[in-house]
Amino acid sequence: MKGYPSKSSAISRRSFLRTAGGVTFAIALSPALAFTVNSRTGTLANGQLSAWVHLDGDGKITIYNPAAEMGQGSMTALAVILAEEMDAKWEDVTIEFSPIEPETYGLQWGGKLGGPMITVGSRTVKGYYQALRQAGAQVGWILRWNAAKMWNIPVENTSTGPGIVRKLSTGDTITYGELAKAGITRPDDIPEQKLKDPEHFQKIGKNLPRTDIPAKTNGTAIYSMDIHVPGMVYAIMERGLVHGASPKLINREQILKRPGVIDVVELDHGVAIVASSIETAFSSRGYLKIDWNLDHSAVGYNSIKAYEDYSARADNPEQGKTLEEKGNVQTAFQRAAQVVEAEYRNDFVYHAQMEPLNAVIAVAPDGKSAEVWVGSQAPDSARQQIAKSLGIGFEKVVFHPCYLGGGFGRRSMTDYVEEATLIAKQVMRPVKLIWTREDDLQYGAYRPISVQKLRVAVNAEGKIEGWEHHIVGTGDGLLASGAGIQYYDFPNQHMTLQSIDEKVRTKHWRSVGHGPNKYAIEAIIDETAHLLKADPVDLRLQYMQSDKRAAQVVKTVAQMAAWNEPVPTGRAKGIAFAERSGARTAAVVEISVNRDTGKISVHKCWMAMDAGVVVQPDNAIAQLEGGFLMGLSSVLYESITIEDGQVQQYNFDDYPLLRMEDTPEIMEVKLIPSTEKPEGVGEASTPVVGGAVANAFLALTGKALRHMPFTPEKVMSALNG
Repeated sequence: MKGYPSKSSAISRRSFLRTAGGVTFAIALSPALAFTVNSRTGTLANGQLSAWVHLDGDGKITIYNPAAEMGQGSMTALAVILAEEMDAKWEDVTIEFSPIEPETYGLQWGGKLGGPMITVGSRTVKGYYQALRQAGAQVGWILRWNAAKMWNIPVENTSTGPGIVRKLSTGDTITYGELAKAGITRPDDIPEQKLKDPEHFQKIGKNLPRTDIPAKTNGTAIYSMDIHVPGMVYAIMERGLVHGASPKLINREQILKRPGVIDVVELDHGVAIVASSIETAFSSRGYLKIDWNLDHSAVGYNSIKAYEDYSARADNPEQGKTLEEKGNVQTAFQRAAQVVEAEYRNDFVYHAQMEPLNAVIAVAPDGKSAEVWVGSQAPDSARQQIAKSLGIGFEKVVFHPCYLGGGFGRRSMTDYVEEATLIAKQVMRPVKLIWTREDDLQYGAYRPISVQKLRVAVNAEGKIEGWEHHIVGTGDGLLASGAGIQYYDFPNQHMTLQSIDEKVRTKHWRSVGHGPNKYAIEAIIDETAHLLKADPVDLRLQYMQSDKRAAQVVKTVAQMAAWNEPVPTGRAKGIAFAERSGARTAAVVEISVNRDTGKISVHKCWMAMDAGVVVQPDNAIAQLEGGFLMGLSSVLYESITIEDGQVQQYNFDDYPLLRMEDTPEIMEVKLIPSTEKPEGVGEASTPVVGGAVANAFLALTGKALRHMPFTPEKVMSALNG
């Protein structure tokens, strides 16, 4: 693992801030060899038990982490899974990033490891769980096998305990470190192992400390922004104000004459200034003179005016793609005694990750290899993109994964890595490319805008018989995420999607389309309950007969929130349910509204979740709380608007985020115990926020909120409408 950034090779962030020097690494410019998973006979070099585990003679265990660590805790959770089955003592475990070798460290795809190395969609724990349990159990078996050889007994006469192998017949023990000192060998064939009964878990389901938090608090955690390599230069790019515009630079020579400017690199979508210092690059950008070709761009697009077009298209769902067709919706609506119909809208939303996008890339003098330092949610895709951009093999790219200062889907893209690679290829020096906040906000990739038209058919007995949901927007498959209602037993369903390519960049944003779609679904369920004078909790439970786990989540959160008890004057409660990546989550919020200003205040929040086996409960609770607050920020404040193809927001002064004063006074979370397989947690709570707040507003005022974000202006319009 030499050359990979780790705690042992870092300097403190305090030292970095004092010296403005960062962390300096030598450049190897030769591919790092990944550990192989193939069985091999003989003494294992340097204590490498498998691709996943290294054991030192002092008993120190290094577990290799394949996931991006951006604050969600996956780095620790995956190590916990492996440590559980190999019976490692947690205090002996350290964690390092694995090499970026998807054949070995990729997600479980099609029943086995070897899929992409990507940390998105709450897939990490559920995508590695079974495979890492088996890998840990096999490491434990290797240790037992070596102890059995030493004792000259059958391996079946051994067992493991925390950090030891035990001889069952006598109770004698030997530590893992002592085995490593003696020299560990591995047999040709390692049998598949029986995994622990969850009742015997000692680490999974317990609150073990996250290993990344000390490094992040004492300043030793390494982000790509911290990296410095010898001879490194800096790059800043000017990208078109209109998405899709292509540049023609008309004063290249003038820019090159500026002191400290090293080169100017023209790409298809922008122009980069490469300079000896970041200050020079910044100050020189304002002197660029560029003619922008708008032929294949978003010019002319207006996101506010687009709603009327999308609304008209939603009236003609036959023009769209069918997402679900169940039963006979047409007959259900023909027979309906009452029809509830509503249109919901949502604006573009920006990722707003804390650390600006950046990458450090060095290309070898012969152009045949490269070494990079990047914080990426999709490191193997980034490595592949670098190789493609340079015309070299994947194995010729040495990739050093770094911590991420927030991702939320934005860092699953490789655009910033590709830019840095092309710039470094031209200047043939190590380059650090940095996006400013303004760069990323105006040339970002947003959660899509959409219009959603829903209709609910209610028969003469007050039963929901028909369900229509038609989605129109820009963002293609991103728009469809979360449109399903598999947890509600509505007999007749029809859902469609129409996506219009507006040439605006869109991308996965925490929970993807679940945020807008679950908001619309849950809001119209409460509007239906309001019409029927039915209790919103009872109405949901009535149609959750086929999924007892979903029903239990709703029942649990209603009990937590004392749903049927009165609330203070001027307040009301609202409930919403959502599933994301298999996790079932329900939330109740208690809100008030300032009827003079239109400001919504969320005073209390209760959440319940069933996500199967939860590897780290305390971290899961933190994820639910953080996901709720991020969702609340998007529901109350966040909006990207576009006029004539240009993003109108510039920085956080005109793209406001949730402030501390806006957070709930009380947040209570309950994890429902389960022995089912783990499901995704990181995005589980974000989709319930819009529906819960809108439904509380409906209960309080009798008015519907149908356009996120629920800004004071929209609230006042609803109150006065």
